[in-house]
Amino acid sequence: MRRNIYLDHAATTPVHPKVLEAMLPYFSQKFGNPSSIYTLAQEARQAVEQSRNTVAKVLACPSRDIIFTSGGTESDNAALKGVVLAMKEQGNHIITSAIEHHAVLETCHFLEKLGFDITELPVDKYGLVHAEDLEKAITDKTTLVSIILANNEVGTIQPIAELSRLTKEQAQHRGTKIYFHADAVQGAAALDLDVNKLGVDLLSLSAHKIHGPKGAGILYLRRGVPFWPQQSGGTQESNRRAGTENVTGIVGTAAALQLAAEQRQTFNQHCQRLSQRLIDGIMSQIERVRLNGHPTQKLPGHVNLCFEFVEGESVLLHLDFLGVAASSGSACTSASLEPSHVLLSMGIPAAIARGGVRFSLGLGNTEEEIDFVISSLVPIIKQLRAMSPLTPEKLRANVR
Repeated sequence: MRRNIYLDHAATTPVHPKVLEAMLPYFSQKFGNPSSIYTLAQEARQAVEQSRNTVAKVLACPSRDIIFTSGGTESDNAALKGVVLAMKEQGNHIITSAIEHHAVLETCHFLEKLGFDITELPVDKYGLVHAEDLEKAITDKTTLVSIILANNEVGTIQPIAELSRLTKEQAQHRGTKIYFHADAVQGAAALDLDVNKLGVDLLSLSAHKIHGPKGAGILYLRRGVPFWPQQSGGTQESNRRAGTENVTGIVGTAAALQLAAEQRQTFNQHCQRLSQRLIDGIMSQIERVRLNGHPTQKLPGHVNLCFEFVEGESVLLHLDFLGVAASSGSACTSASLEPSHVLLSMGIPAAIARGGVRFSLGLGNTEEEIDFVISSLVPIIKQLRAMSPLTPEKLRANVR
């Protein structure tokens, strides 16, 4: 019988039974439009506001600062466009990093066409942004800094509290306003999302990364931050995001986020143990493998490896044949044969980066599954390298 081993939790997660249970009544029994005034509609309105309060508790912020969106991509887009367009009279400079999710990078490229100046901060070999690079990049025209909390490909966790504090200090020194956004989509299951500890003004989240529904997300917007809504046509979300609320998605988002907060310690311990087992098993049995990301300052469930002399896509196809699901990087770009922009930004040569494979673990994974993946990878890599013309032995033979 074909196995079903899911090691791509960074791409998406199955909806948790408790989350589905919370959502079900709002598909049919309590289907009212929250903007209407009759009882059926007000049941839906109450569910939306209760969900807002739940999210606010996890983020340690007032409930009015929570905007429900269609997911992480919309939250990133709204955060960047909403702030810089509202601040364009002060300046037109945005700072981000070279390893952001494409939802941020492509938004910056769009804004660049509108006349905004974009600075992409470099990262070191571990994928870390350094405070001194941020300090050098800030100018009197800077209005927004957007740095990912935890990278979706290699799992490196950024020192957001330090970077946001530096940003505020620089703004105060210059007598300007600079706001700080963090894409926290990938870190929601593992990290503390207290916005005050992080020091952020805006924060993006997505439900389907934490066993919630797809098409639902959150934008935290600190009160007082200038913001131009990106959708027009209604007064929903306190005039900040027009459109009838996705009540089922909102209820599921809140339930998933609360569950993630409750399970955080268990999740971290479980994934850290299995990740280390996977790393140790692969590194001890397969040569010429590179472990990517920070050795300690990283998400516990992320294992990103480069297998030299093979294509990552080929490894994934062989694993899929055995019933193992993994990826070569971001789910939004996994169909591309180009090497990961994250790995390239970390200084990894393109030829090696093309051998990148990401395993991302969850609470449902077991030691037996990890051991099966290790034992399967050994012959897969051996077979692919035997077919590759790029191994050192074959290159030396061609020279002779």
